[in-house]
This record gives sequence, C-alpha cells and structure tokens, in this order.
Amino acid sequence: MNYILFDDSRWSQFLPLTHTRPVSELRCGILTMKTRWEKILSASCSNLTQAYLQEKFPLASGQDNMLLNGGIFATAELYGAIEKLQPNEALVQNDLLIACRISGEQLNNTRLPEINSLNTLHWEGSVMQLSNLWDLFSLNDQAIRLDYTLLTAGRASAPLPEGNQVIGKDLFIEEGAQVYASVINTTSGPVYLAKDSEVMEGSLIRGPFALGEQAVLKMGAKIYGATTIGPGCKVGGEVNNSVFFSNSNKAHDGFIGNAVIGEWCNIGADSNNSNLKNNYEEVKLWSESKKSFVKTGLQFCGLIFGDHSKCGINTMFNTGTVVGVSCNIYGAGFPRNFIPSFSWGSANGFMEYQIHKAIDTASRVFARRKLPFDEVEQRLLQTVFEHTAEQRNY
Repeated sequence: MNYILFDDSRWSQFLPLTHTRPVSELRCGILTMKTRWEKILSASCSNLTQAYLQEKFPLASGQDNMLLNGGIFATAELYGAIEKLQPNEALVQNDLLIACRISGEQLNNTRLPEINSLNTLHWEGSVMQLSNLWDLFSLNDQAIRLDYTLLTAGRASAPLPEGNQVIGKDLFIEEGAQVYASVINTTSGPVYLAKDSEVMEGSLIRGPFALGEQAVLKMGAKIYGATTIGPGCKVGGEVNNSVFFSNSNKAHDGFIGNAVIGEWCNIGADSNNSNLKNNYEEVKLWSESKKSFVKTGLQFCGLIFGDHSKCGINTMFNTGTVVGVSCNIYGAGFPRNFIPSFSWGSANGFMEYQIHKAIDTASRVFARRKLPFDEVEQRLLQTVFEHTAEQRNY
C-alpha cells in the first residue's frame, strides 16, 4: 500500500506556518502530524499539497494509494477502520474526508477525486483534528499525552541521572538524553526527553512537556505545560503552553506563552509576548486566508511566529500577534498585531525585507547547523516572497 497525506481546504487556515509546509508537517504534541501517521502505519508517507510545496515535499504515487487527511491525528482505532477500506472507498465524518483508497489513475493531475465519485463509509468514532491556527497550542496537552503513550508503550525509560528531583511517575528518557540538577513534575502530565536532548542544571519542568532530539533546555529554564520544544531547539527563560517546531532558539530570559514558533527562528534576549488582554476579553487573531481578525474563543492566546523570523532583544509582542515568514523585528514599543512576511522594522514602521538578503541570512543560519540552504529552499522562500507581496502595504 502506498500512503499519501493530503491537504484539504483548511491548508490556508494555518498560514503563515503553512506558507512553507503542508499541514502534515505541523508539530502538535511530541510528533508532527506526518511522523505520527508513520508510527501508526509503520510505513513512510508522501505529501499531496500546494503545487509550489511539492518540490520540497514530493508526492509518490502508486497503483494502490491510501490517502490520509494530514490534519487529522492518527490513532490505532482510526487506522483499524482505514485499513479495511476497499478500492474506490472513502471514510468520512459529516463533510470531512478522513481517508480514501484510490488507484494511480484516479489520482489525476495530483488532485483529490470528488467524494461523490467514491463509495462513502461514515465514521462514527471520535476524530481529533487541527481546524484552526491556535489549535497547535490548544490541543498540545492532548497531543503530548497521545504521543507519549504511542512512543513509550512496552518500553523502559533510560535511568534518570543522580542529582535530579522527580515528582510523579510519567517520565521517559531516551538513550543519550542528559538531565542535570533539575526538578521535573509529572503529576499534571507526562514528560518526554528525546534522544540526545539536554536539560541543563536548575531547570524547572511541569508536564505535559516534550523535548525533541538534540534540543537543549538552558540553565534555570521555567517550563509550564503543555509545551513542546522540537528537535534542535535551544530554549531558556519562561515558557507556557507553547510549541517550538525545530531548529529555533529562545536561548535567554523572557516569556513566551500560548504561542507557536516555527523553524529557523530566533527570539532575542528578554523578549516577551502577552497572552492575556488587560480587560480579559476574548483574543482575536489575524487570518491571512480571510484577510481579517477572527475570534479564537480563547482568553489566552499569545504569538504565532513564522519560519525564519527573528526579533531583537527586549522585543514586546501584544496579545494575539501573528508574524509571517522571514521577518526581522526590533526596537521599543509593541509592533502591530499582524506583521506580513518579509517585513523589517519596529513599532515605528516597517519596510520590505529584500529577498536576496533574506536568502543570505537563511544560508548563514543553515550553515551554523552544517546544512546547505540549497536551491529547493531558495525557490520556496522566493515563492513565498512573491505570494505575500500584496500584504506588505505599509
């Protein structure tokens, strides 16, 4: 069976984070949506997504294809129903296409077939899914617990080094993880430390919490659940209910709460985001797809930070701020609540971040990790620059 994760019409709901990835590459919990499916399936998956993203996230079509919704959380129960699908059958819940089994010929022009052309089976069970941008931190508690069970079932944790204090039992340490003189409280949720991660001395951790491979929690960090720090990240200071995708840094003091930080980002020392309005009203968040602010239904909602964006020391972000791809923000005062991709500036005003300079910076950042910023990455960033040009009306 050939497995393909597809984006449905909700892909645009997750901009600016999906400017640079399919929905299946979003991280919520310990894993990305894609890696969770691959764990459940014990198989690799390719992507069916926006045309300009297919070069980096290619589609592999076969004669017998199982298409899976990349915005749905994989579970063993759901997989049990999906694996029973016959050719030309689809599993749906109301108007939501969960999965369908089609031939290579039906996957015509790399587009999904019409649901009404398939034999539909209705799923009566529960479906956990990403529907809105803020779900990435709102559902992170449930997702960490789901992934913790998936990753640790039938396995024994590596031993906890001496000199640490653990409250509760749900701590799992992968081989190569290092923990020094820290306090870990798992009574409010599990704590997972991935292979070769490091918790430096003096850290205070309250679950649910996940630290990705080769990620580092800096000395004296204060982490409240539900928080995920993805692979290769370096994080310090105070963090509450936030998700860091991978290879991003917040290495110093400052507060990040109810937030999502993309890849290749850097948060300057003593930078903070507000996650609660002074009048305690519901927070609204900018929607690129609707081109307006939308209600979140949340009292706590902080910062969405797109890939490759950076902010200088002591930057202040207001409640419900959305920052696009490859922005550079600095200076005193609160910048606007929506900062378009490729913007350079402060609360006093912004200008366009020229694409050749953005590519040059990204190349340097990749080089620090001994990775090439190749032509595929350059073309992707160039395309996002062009797609977001109309937003930069300063």
